[in-house]
Amino acid sequence: MTVSPCRSNFLVEHRDLYQFLSAVQENCCQNNGEQIVSISLELDLVDPLVVFNKLAQANEINFYFENKGKGEAIAAIDTIAELRSDGIERFTQAEDFIKNCLKNIINFSNANLPFSGPHFFCYFSFFNQKSQIDYPFPSTTIFLPRWQISLKNQRSILVANTIINASANIPKILQTLGSKIETINSLADAVPKIDFFSANFRQTSVTNADQFKRSVVSALEQIRSSRLSKIVLADVLDVRLSKNFNLFKSLDNLRQLHPNCCVFSTSNGQGQNFIGASPERLISIHQQQLITDALAGSAPRGKTPAEDATNANKLVNSAKERHEHKLVIDFITQRLSQLGLLPQVLAPRLRQLSNIQHLWTPISAVVPANVHPLKIVAQLHPTPAVAGAARDVACEEIRRYERFERGLYAAPLGWVDAEGNCEFIVGIRSALINGDRARLYAGAGIVAGSDPEKEFAEVQLKLQALLKALV
Repeated sequence: MTVSPCRSNFLVEHRDLYQFLSAVQENCCQNNGEQIVSISLELDLVDPLVVFNKLAQANEINFYFENKGKGEAIAAIDTIAELRSDGIERFTQAEDFIKNCLKNIINFSNANLPFSGPHFFCYFSFFNQKSQIDYPFPSTTIFLPRWQISLKNQRSILVANTIINASANIPKILQTLGSKIETINSLADAVPKIDFFSANFRQTSVTNADQFKRSVVSALEQIRSSRLSKIVLADVLDVRLSKNFNLFKSLDNLRQLHPNCCVFSTSNGQGQNFIGASPERLISIHQQQLITDALAGSAPRGKTPAEDATNANKLVNSAKERHEHKLVIDFITQRLSQLGLLPQVLAPRLRQLSNIQHLWTPISAVVPANVHPLKIVAQLHPTPAVAGAARDVACEEIRRYERFERGLYAAPLGWVDAEGNCEFIVGIRSALINGDRARLYAGAGIVAGSDPEKEFAEVQLKLQALLKALV
C-alpha cells in the first residue's frame, strides 16, 4: 500500500500521537478492554458550516450549533457512542450515559485549545413521550461524535474521537485522521457557495385561524377561573417546495438574517432535520458560572426608529407583558434554588431581533461541582416561557389544544463537555425539514389580558420570518 507524502508526513509529525495510541492499545491488550481516545488538534481557520456541508451524511446523526454574535460555531458529525430513549427518566439516563462514557475516555491534546476534548451533543423533545407514532425523533438523543469541528476566538479545532482496542489498526487510524485534516484544511478559503435559484412553494396552515383563536378564548376562561396564569399555544405551518430543501442554504440564511440568535440543526440519521434560529438560551455554564435567560413578553419591531422606540416603550410599560415576564423569572429562580444554587437576577433589558423584541432578564448562579448540567436542564424544562404556569396543568392543556406533535419544538438542544461546561438553547423559531417538505413552529404566551387576534398575528409574524429564511 502506498501512502501519499502528505499522509506519511502526518505520521512523522505526530509521532507523539502514534506512541500515545500504541501505549493505549498495549493497555487494552493487557486488560482485554477498549478505550475511547479523544484527539484535539488545531486546524487552519475554517467555517464549520462549510465543513458540515461537505462531511455530514443524511444517514448519520449530526448536529450544528452557531452563535455568530459570539463568533462561535461547532459541528458534530457521525457517532462513536449514542443513546436514544423515551420516558420520564430521560434526563437521568442521559446524565448516566455521559458519566459512563467519560470513565472510558482518554484525552490527547498538544495545547490548551478552545472547545477541545470530548463534547456530548443532546436534543430532547418537549414531552417525554410522543403522542404521534410517526414523529421522526425519539424524545432523547445524545451522542459523542466521531468528528467535531469548532470555531472560537478565530481558531479552528478538530476533535476526533476513536475507539482503541486490541485489533485497532493504528497506522490506518492516523492515515484516516491525516486525510480528514487535509480535506478540512482544503476548505479553509471556501466561501459558502449558494445557488440563489428560488424554488416555488406551497404553504398550508394546519390549524385554521378560527381554531387557534378559539383555543386562546378557551385558555383565557381557564386563566379567569385561576386554573392557569399562563399557557403557551403554538401553531404550525406546512410548506412544500418544488425541490428538496437545501439544509446548508437554510442554515446560512438563518445565520445571516439572525446574527444574534443561536442557529442550530439536529438530525435523526434518517434524512430528517430539525433546524432553527433561537433567541432563547436555556442555560450556559462556563467554569461553573451559569447564566440563563428569562425571555417572555414581546412586541413587533417598528418600521422607523421612532415607531421602534414607541413599540419598545409600550412593551416595557405593559402590565400584561411584565406579568408574563415575571412568571418566568420567578419560576427560574425558584427552580435553581431547589437545586441548592443561589440565583442572582440581573438588570432587565430588551432583546431586539430583526422582526420582534422581547423583555429579557439574565439570571446567573455558581454551579457546585456535584450538580451536573443535565440536572439543571431537567429542573428548568419546560419554563413558563414555552409552556405556561402552573407548568403541569399548562402541559396537560397544550396536549389538548394542539393537534400536532411538538417534538423538538421549544425543547432543550445543546452540548455538555467533560468539565461540566455546557450550552443549551430552547428550540423555538424552528422547523422540521424532510426532503421537499417542512413544518414550521411558533408560539405565543397567553395571559390575562391577551387578545386572540393579536396573539394569532404574533404567531403568524414569527412563522413568516422563519419561512423567509428557509425559502
